[in-house]
Amino acid sequence: MDQTAPLHARASRLLHRTLPPFWAGLVIFTAKQLWAGLFALIILSAILITRAIWSPDWALQRYDALFLIAITTQVVLIATRLETWDEARVILLFHFTGTAMEWFKVNAGSWGYPEPGIFKAFDVPLFTGFMYASVGSYIARAIRLFDARFAPYPPYWASVLLAVAIYGNFFAHHYFPDIRLGLFVASLLLFLRSRMWFRVGGAWHWMPFPAAALLIAAALWVAENIGTFTGTWLYAGQDSFELVRLSKLGSWYLLFFVSFTTVTLVLRDALSATPFRPEADAASRSVRASAPEAQAPRQAPEG
Repeated sequence: MDQTAPLHARASRLLHRTLPPFWAGLVIFTAKQLWAGLFALIILSAILITRAIWSPDWALQRYDALFLIAITTQVVLIATRLETWDEARVILLFHFTGTAMEWFKVNAGSWGYPEPGIFKAFDVPLFTGFMYASVGSYIARAIRLFDARFAPYPPYWASVLLAVAIYGNFFAHHYFPDIRLGLFVASLLLFLRSRMWFRVGGAWHWMPFPAAALLIAAALWVAENIGTFTGTWLYAGQDSFELVRLSKLGSWYLLFFVSFTTVTLVLRDALSATPFRPEADAASRSVRASAPEAQAPRQAPEG
């Protein structure tokens, strides 16, 4: 459990006492989004700061520094229990899938990492696995922080099949026809009825699941431009100060479904095949809160 949860609860109550409901909800939503993206924000900040201050004459190369920063961040988050072990397992899965894609794409000439470094394998600096992991970390933390529900969720096997097809197409389109248009259609048909429910300050809100995927894809596209502006990586034929093509937004949209399915391999409690009813959830919580103390198992006091 996030050790800052009591602090979040106190801050939420304070905001609702001092601000109108809309503004209190907006501040809470923004703060939770930033907190969910903590790992990604640290990595992006490290990319920007090292680009601004690093000298090629220094003994430690910038890519190696980014790798050490990423590892240190991961250790600190787990040691301080700001990240759960389930979230750490998600991150490990992303290391495997993300690094495998990086190896293939870099050696296929899709993009490259121009700077030197010791911690590189097959021309790919090892900190890149943490960039993919930061996406998984954000999704896992956001589900927990917003108490998110995804319903009605399609058959799980179908979502896994879609994710496998998307991931496979990132490799296969170099040799066979690109089927991404069909994958776009499949994602819409499969998740047409699905809603992402999330709670802000006690109130439930929802949006269509594909719309949530598109918004996250847009955020990833912005983050990708930060990477190319700093010259940390570049697409084939791209200059440092050239925007990443908008077509990459579609790639990130598809990659979101791979990322989300990877997260749900570990965290599946938020998925429901039936529509989510906020009023039923509130009633269930009320019953649990009013249950006699005698019915609840006694717990040994801590300490």
